[in-house]
Amino acid sequence: MAERVSFPSVSGEKLAGLVDLPVGEVRGWGVFAHGFTLGKDCPAAARICKQLAAEGVGMLRFDNLGLGDSEGDWGSGSFSHKVADTVEAAKFMAAEGRQIELLVGHSFGGAAVLAAARQIEGLRAVVSIGAPVEPRHVEHNYDALLDRVHADGQAEWVVGGKALTLRRDFVEDVRRADLREKIQTLKMPLLVMHSPTDNTVGIANASEIFRTARHPRSFVSLEGSDHLLTKPGQAQRAARIISAWADQYLAMD
Repeated sequence: MAERVSFPSVSGEKLAGLVDLPVGEVRGWGVFAHGFTLGKDCPAAARICKQLAAEGVGMLRFDNLGLGDSEGDWGSGSFSHKVADTVEAAKFMAAEGRQIELLVGHSFGGAAVLAAARQIEGLRAVVSIGAPVEPRHVEHNYDALLDRVHADGQAEWVVGGKALTLRRDFVEDVRRADLREKIQTLKMPLLVMHSPTDNTVGIANASEIFRTARHPRSFVSLEGSDHLLTKPGQAQRAARIISAWADQYLAMD
């Protein structure tokens, strides 16, 4: 079962979310951050959150600015904006009496949770899935537009049949983002998950995140998975691993 919710972005627009409600005894609550231009209903987000909920961990997944059912203009956001809205999502859950203890992010969202974690009070564990060590890795998606963005300040970009506006401020913000200091000072358990055959974000990114992090840290190879975790059973398997790994942290007093 899922509960539809909404909460304000840091810039004021209403963000749309779904809380996948835990089945049986509540083990804890978490927030999921989706990939670059994906959304709360993409296979990785939906399947991972549903599986975690089936194992007693309630999860909030939400559409970032201008995506899915959320208000606003995607191009007015940025990596910093995504990080800030992830923190707002955790605050919203806490205000609902659902203190966030687990933070999970996929791809660009994996980078965002690494940056957001230290800002979330009460957080106990962080999981990155297929995350780039440098947020600017996403530039390969729109590198053909960069000359026009720098010349005109913005350019239209069609992704999955939807027209998005890519702005100079967006590009520059993503380029400025540096995760290494955030990872080094995380000071909480980190699980790094990545497929060795990921052709979108190479496995070297996971190795760098893992090397940069301090203990307690864990690494799980999602062999056989693609970047988007679209093949049957891939996302659910990742969720079951997360559930088992996080158990000792969710059970802490």
